[in-house]
Amino acid sequence: MEITDVKVSPVNEERLKAYVTIILDNCFLVRDVKVIHGNSGFFVAMPSKKRKDGTYRDVAHPINSETRKMMESTILDSYWKLMGEEGKEQAPVIQALEEDKPEEPAEESTAEDHNL
Repeated sequence: MEITDVKVSPVNEERLKAYVTIILDNCFLVRDVKVIHGNSGFFVAMPSKKRKDGTYRDVAHPINSETRKMMESTILDSYWKLMGEEGKEQAPVIQALEEDKPEEPAEESTAEDHNL
């Protein structure tokens, strides 16, 4: 799998720096990926949806660290290319937050997940 197109839409908010749309293998589009400036640097947040109980759940996300690293690297490289390289040295990138955690099995979808 490869990211074949990246569209970065910068925003002027305190932590949220851009919304990103990616296309995978010229055939699958993912919108609302976010570039966030956290306490320790920049990271990529996958699209999520607020549930009835107030928690958020990713709508789509990589299920292994290799894919997560590839996506984060490609998205942040595109962000820095658009924004200019000048701030990159002062803004460390947070490595995938899930790297230190064992991978969790994929959860099964329920009717509630799909608002049915």
